[in-house]
Amino acid sequence: MLKLSVLDQSPVSEGSSAAEALRQTVALAKEAERLGYTRFWVAEHHGASGLAGSSPEILAAHVAAVTSSIRVGAGGVLLPHYSPYKVAENFRVLEALHPGRIDLGIGRSAGGGALAVRALREHRREEPDDFARQLDDLAVYTQGMAPGGHRFAGLEASPDADSAPQLWLLGASPGSARLAAERGMGLAYARFIAPHGEAEAMAEYQARYLPSSAAPRPAVLVALFAVCAETAEEAERLALSSDLAAVLLARDHASSPTPSPERAASYPYTPFDRQLIRENREHLLIGSPPEIRERLEAIGSACSCEEIMIATVTHSFEDKLRSYRLIAEACRLQSRSIPQS
Repeated sequence: MLKLSVLDQSPVSEGSSAAEALRQTVALAKEAERLGYTRFWVAEHHGASGLAGSSPEILAAHVAAVTSSIRVGAGGVLLPHYSPYKVAENFRVLEALHPGRIDLGIGRSAGGGALAVRALREHRREEPDDFARQLDDLAVYTQGMAPGGHRFAGLEASPDADSAPQLWLLGASPGSARLAAERGMGLAYARFIAPHGEAEAMAEYQARYLPSSAAPRPAVLVALFAVCAETAEEAERLALSSDLAAVLLARDHASSPTPSPERAASYPYTPFDRQLIRENREHLLIGSPPEIRERLEAIGSACSCEEIMIATVTHSFEDKLRSYRLIAEACRLQSRSIPQS
């Protein structure tokens, strides 16, 4: 059976606030757990008025504390900005608090504009980025102690715990797939970035996978955007928000709050905007429950993937919740009985 998971970027809606977006992320995590989704990831963005999640470590910690069984993690921590040692310790603390439930997804993107990136890296020495070495170090530190031959041999990441967070690399290319495979990490393919390359990346990952002590078998998922409603027509109406959001992002080169479908419907689009919308629609799954289920199963089959992670962005939080509920029902997820605190 196809597993489904949730990625939430804590999007801010027009007329709302970042604080409300974070509260909605927490509410969504609780509902995703009840509905039977496998894992819940939060994202990292900086200097983005339309996305509230700037600290996935803190947000994931809160989500894990208010849920009980769903896996929780980051999708992902933007490792080039940070020390792998500190990232490992952050997530070892989370794993010690919530054993067997923590995922550490790693991203490589900037996650913000040039000014934000400069501020994030202000402490770093002027040297070329070496993402591959950062991944190697992270794999070492999440398991505990750096071995002999490592430049920090004997250094142990704290706290000492019986289990370690599960490592995932977020990517959208065969190159990212190779990096994950050669280090025995899970691969989360970002279909919302490259909507036609998942099969090639998955094949590369499977062919080159080197089992690690932490992950003896390959682990793959595909992450995508989807909007589901009771009818295809209503789903199309809700997706108008994503159309205008894409146009505004291209115009302003910065994330802005999610517009309402009503504003999107009346926006004076240019021919260039219309073309941009057509291209952006390739990144989206939009439809009724049977249509979404059929497309999810087709994607899973095409890339031999047993798990798909869904990000849904709508102006109304209730529409977002309804979309996840309809997808869960259509895909026959097993709902959970949540203990009362």
